[in-house]
Amino acid sequence: MRPIALWLACLVLLPTSAGAAEVPEELGALQRRIIEVSERVKPSVVHVEAIVRVNDRRNKVTGSGLVASADGRILTNQHVVHKAEKVTVSIPGRKKKYPARLVGTDKQTDIALLRIEPDTPLPAVTFGRVEDVEVGQWVLAVGNPYGLDGTVSFGIVSAKGRNLEIPQLLNDFIQTDAMIDRGSSGGPLVDLDGRVIGINSRGQGRGIGFTIPVDTALDVMRQLEGGGIARGYLGVTMQPLDRDLATYFGVPDVSGLIVNSVTPESPAARSGLRPGDFVTAFNGVPVEAEKDEDLGAFQRMVAAVPPGEKARLTILRGKKVKEVEVRLGAQPKVEPAEEETDVGFHVQEITEHVYRSQRLGTRTGAYVSFVARGSPAAEAGLVPGDVIRRIESHGVDDLEDFRKAIDRVAERSRFLIETRRGEETKYLLMKRGASPTPAPATDDPGEAGRSLP
Repeated sequence: MRPIALWLACLVLLPTSAGAAEVPEELGALQRRIIEVSERVKPSVVHVEAIVRVNDRRNKVTGSGLVASADGRILTNQHVVHKAEKVTVSIPGRKKKYPARLVGTDKQTDIALLRIEPDTPLPAVTFGRVEDVEVGQWVLAVGNPYGLDGTVSFGIVSAKGRNLEIPQLLNDFIQTDAMIDRGSSGGPLVDLDGRVIGINSRGQGRGIGFTIPVDTALDVMRQLEGGGIARGYLGVTMQPLDRDLATYFGVPDVSGLIVNSVTPESPAARSGLRPGDFVTAFNGVPVEAEKDEDLGAFQRMVAAVPPGEKARLTILRGKKVKEVEVRLGAQPKVEPAEEETDVGFHVQEITEHVYRSQRLGTRTGAYVSFVARGSPAAEAGLVPGDVIRRIESHGVDDLEDFRKAIDRVAERSRFLIETRRGEETKYLLMKRGASPTPAPATDDPGEAGRSLP
């Protein structure tokens, strides 16, 4: 039995001594409050359905969302509507499905903003503040797990400021033991005053769920409405300076992180940062990182500085403390643009993240992300991971070059592609033919093909 359920059961079974006489009344008051908050919040929790394109398949993905404003703003998770070609929203008590426009998404916080045009004003939620949230307080999670609309689960705030070791993710999550299951993504976590304190994002086993703090969600919503996300960029990779390394380097009392690499022409490079520097403070705030998951706090500090503004880093170099001033740049794109061809392959632009995560040897070209089985591309020998550098006589330095080059050979029955594969150059002859039959769409009522809830 879960801890809260066991505790409540024990209260019911307590002897009716003078000191315990008021317990049933208190339990009844708690129960009435849970019912009241549930009934107040459920009309504002919507069902989100998206048709998403994954390579050569189309899948139906379902999740939850909440009404952020009476005129039709809907907050949900980025992973629910990622690569969606069509999104619809169902409102409790209304029979029709509303087509939704995707205003914008932010992969780094897992937030997406939708817009619908309701016939009449919608019941919007009331937002709280994350600074008012306390570990141990009771909360409700509301969503549509496994397609079961309006499901309410009860629990506590288990922790605040959780850093999950997930690449590119900037959130310091609220952890809760209120159930967050598949299909609950995008629904609200609310306190017992009915105020939304977070957007549910993911579950990790039974009784461990993670929620995006409400302050983060509202800030991202405002930026998406304003045209896009602007975050500061330094241009380094790093690792924690744990106690063993600190002792080995002769600085056992120093806390911080180690700079592993510096991106050429980045703000860090222009400021003189070097691999091997120890960063101990950012704008006067101490940096502490003992484990990989601790790096998120530093990443959030950098991201919070508007591009173009200066920041001050305190570093240790050769046991000498230095102050380094750096003017932060704009964070490069996290989600690469993609292009699909009519010969059975997709390419992506080579962003800084693609370059590093795929360990490419070049930052120029177009990265092959998918090749359909039985397609002309597969027959020619193209494989995912190739980097296209040339199509016929047309050089390909970026995705826009690729688009122009592939358009120029649109009428040809065959054409030559030059790719880089590891350290080798490959010359592949593409012969147009019948495209393979696409795989049928799945009708999975949950978030199809996704490991997130």
